Amino acid sequence: MSKFPEYKHDKSKEWFDRALAAIPSGVYGHLGPSEGLFLPITKWPLLGDRAEGTYFWDVDGNKYIDYMCAYGPNVLGYNDKDVDAAAAAQRKLGDCTTTPSYKMVECAEKLKDVVDIADWAFFMKNGNDATTFSVMCARAHTGKKKMILFRGYYHGASQWTQKADYPGVLPEEVANNIVVPWFDIQALQEAYDSCNGDIAGLIAQPYDHGNFFDNVTATKEQWAAVRKWCDKHGVVLIIDDVRCGFRLDLAGSDHYYGFKADLICFCKALANGYNMSAVCGQEHMKNAASSVTFTGSYWMSAVPFAACIACLDKLEKINAPALFKEKGTKLTEGLIAAGKRHGFDLIASGEPALFYLRIANDDSLMLHQEWVAECVSRGVFITSHHNHFINAALTDEDINLTIEIAEDAFSVVAERHPDLGLTK
Repeated sequence: MSKFPEYKHDKSKEWFDRALAAIPSGVYGHLGPSEGLFLPITKWPLLGDRAEGTYFWDVDGNKYIDYMCAYGPNVLGYNDKDVDAAAAAQRKLGDCTTTPSYKMVECAEKLKDVVDIADWAFFMKNGNDATTFSVMCARAHTGKKKMILFRGYYHGASQWTQKADYPGVLPEEVANNIVVPWFDIQALQEAYDSCNGDIAGLIAQPYDHGNFFDNVTATKEQWAAVRKWCDKHGVVLIIDDVRCGFRLDLAGSDHYYGFKADLICFCKALANGYNMSAVCGQEHMKNAASSVTFTGSYWMSAVPFAACIACLDKLEKINAPALFKEKGTKLTEGLIAAGKRHGFDLIASGEPALFYLRIANDDSLMLHQEWVAECVSRGVFITSHHNHFINAALTDEDINLTIEIAEDAFSVVAERHPDLGLTK
């Protein structure tokens, strides 16, 4: 018998039906059920109402402890008072104006102070903008065409980041991508030789934090070898820190792993949900960045710059990476122990600040998906096949309640599957 009553989602269903009539897929992309990750759909909220701190409420009034954090941007807590105050003060002065605000300069200077490799900063709106700009810079700097990506990569939704057989993507739009296994120096060399050295850059996340498999962290030795190889062959090394940025190390995830990227892309944790992204680079990449034609109508809006400065100030003040590691470790260790008490082999992989979960009892992942749905329908919002995020507003009480709800969900799933021989 479950100790936590299941949520109902009647209003969510009504709103989703309205969305389907007005918006392709209703809720599209990774936030919507069309991706096949929210199963069964009846267990999931599809539309929200409000958010505060580490929680959000759906349109049915159900409250969730949120471990997706808007898929990363909620780093300090929803509606953080310090960030929101800075944004509100700037909004009174101006946001999207004919000339950029001096706040853009202050924001760039702040990133130069915080990020280890940053000799300059260039601003845009989405992580996809940042990775695309970085690839353009690599090509402008080297005069070469091809890009190396590590297997299982995700660098956004532009055509170049997808696959040739995806709808709307032309084969020639991905023809210059070369995909190799993570940290395989021999494969890197073979790729280089096969195209006669026509390689502009290598773009990679700080470690392998993809979906549908246990995440694999990196070592300083692995990255040192890649850095050495790039230097030897004149290949621009780009770190896609859109997801990890400021969660492992405020100076950048390259700094965390002991090397220096040529370019580094930030977005999710940059301004606690205010819409902006950035690329930081070393001095030798500055002329290439200046030469690239790449901009947008809202890219120099001042409010996000003010929010970014306040967000970075606060991340420094609370030593956010250490806090996230501490809370992430406590949470994942508690979840693993709760699973074992009911016969489940729950694996937590990746860095604790961005932990990935998988029940290993069942290779099909269906058992894991079932447990996740039971957690969600009782107030712990995690997803089936994506890494999760810790935010600074998460308390020990939230963590303890999460573990209690997760254990309740384990008991429900175990009772439903007596054939698996799980102990209670």
